[in-house]
Amino acid sequence: MNRAKEWVKNLSLSQQLFLLIFIFITFFVSFFFVFLTGKIDEFVEEQMYIVIDRNQDMISNMYHEKLDPKVIMGFQSDEDSMIYNIFYTDEGNYSVASEKVNASPNLSKDISVNMKRQINNKMQVVHYTFEDDSNKAYYAINILSDDFAFVTVVTHEYRVSFKENLLSTVVNVTVFVVGIFFVVLMIWMGTLIHPLNQIRNYIEKIRLGENAELKVNRNDEIGELAEAIVTMRSELLKQERVKEEMIHNISHDLKTPIATIKSYGESIKDGVYPYGTLEKSVDVIIKNAERLEKKVYSLLYLNRVEYLASQNTGEKETNMKEVVEEVLQALIAIRNDVTIETDLEDAYFYGSSELWRITIENIMDNALRYAKDLVRITVEEDEITIFNNGSQIPDDRLASLFKPFEKGQGGQFGIGLSIVYKVTHANGYNVSGENTPDGVIFRISRK
Repeated sequence: MNRAKEWVKNLSLSQQLFLLIFIFITFFVSFFFVFLTGKIDEFVEEQMYIVIDRNQDMISNMYHEKLDPKVIMGFQSDEDSMIYNIFYTDEGNYSVASEKVNASPNLSKDISVNMKRQINNKMQVVHYTFEDDSNKAYYAINILSDDFAFVTVVTHEYRVSFKENLLSTVVNVTVFVVGIFFVVLMIWMGTLIHPLNQIRNYIEKIRLGENAELKVNRNDEIGELAEAIVTMRSELLKQERVKEEMIHNISHDLKTPIATIKSYGESIKDGVYPYGTLEKSVDVIIKNAERLEKKVYSLLYLNRVEYLASQNTGEKETNMKEVVEEVLQALIAIRNDVTIETDLEDAYFYGSSELWRITIENIMDNALRYAKDLVRITVEEDEITIFNNGSQIPDDRLASLFKPFEKGQGGQFGIGLSIVYKVTHANGYNVSGENTPDGVIFRISRK
């Protein structure tokens, strides 16, 4: 079974479709010969009796309309030359045929004797089947009066001809239907393979770094796939531009302290003290080295947060009230001139306590940096808000607030809020910054 599955998986879409058609045709042929053939025999037999009944109804109507018996006996069904009427009167046994038929059916002696016996005994035989030398035929006896009766016989040849015509019709219709089905499948397969080839070529061009455009005019799953790939491509290009911008910003941020350290070191080596004295010049070197160290530490910290966020399964829950209280204890002494108001409830958020502590620290650090004299933090079920009454954020900066290395006025490295964004989204929450009439508010809420 597993080998069969693997074999099917290795087939192309076209080969799978042809295999499906082959299985369908095989099943249909098996069904036709095993099941349908027996049903056709039953249907043919029913039709033979229907033909007999219709023929006898015509003759009975003619008789009841008082037509001349000779006219009646001259009647022969126009349906086929292999349907016979044998008439019996008080004058004897007559077998009258139409122009199509010049003789009565070649019945065996036993059958003829049996018919006469049934008529003489006034036996109204509705449906009767007889076999003679492997030939199967049908007849019915209709006794209209004491001196007038007739037998309608459907011969074996008529039965065979009817069955052959029926089978021929069934086969022709089946072939036509299967042919239409096959054509429709081929067209449908073409509508599937063409866009899939477009997608494959598009991906191949992207892999080779070539310009590519993908247009799949479909609204089904293939269209959704194509749209998702195009969207993914746009997102990858966007991320690539962000990475290039990040590298540019990192290079720019690192270049200044490195250049300062280098120039001051060379000057001191040459006995020149750029800042007046050796001690002050060395302090400048140390200050820039510390600044450089903080930048590198922030970058490493950002990578660490990304790793921790990627490892988070969303199964852990953290009491945000406890996290906020812990952060406030560490930050409360940073600005003694700022009042921190709190309204904290026990609220459990998905994610590890370490990641949420980093998130709250960064937002609080940002709030304390810009606040005039008030910071207000609220923790409720599924939402955290941190307000500061500092200056409002320019509208053009709100859109890029959480991008890496986007520094506002008075910002340090442009990494803190990007860490906030990564942590909140990794745990299934949204974060936003909004201007209010009297300041700025950051809001973390469940998606």
